[in-house]
Amino acid sequence: MAHPTEEQIRKRAFELWEQAGKPEGREDEFWNQAQRELQGAEERGDLNKGTDI
Repeated sequence: MAHPTEEQIRKRAFELWEQAGKPEGREDEFWNQAQRELQGAEERGDLNKGTDI
C-alpha cells in the first residue's frame, strides 16, 4: 500500500495553515496533521478523492 506523497502532504499542510490564519512557527504541526489525515484517508480508500477531508 502506497503512502501519501510529499506533494500531497505539502498541499494539505498549506491548506491547514491558511485555514488557521497563517500562523508563524507551526509548520511541523500542520505537516504532521496533514500526514495523519492523508494516511487515514488512504486507509479508508479516499486518498484519490482530493484533499477535502
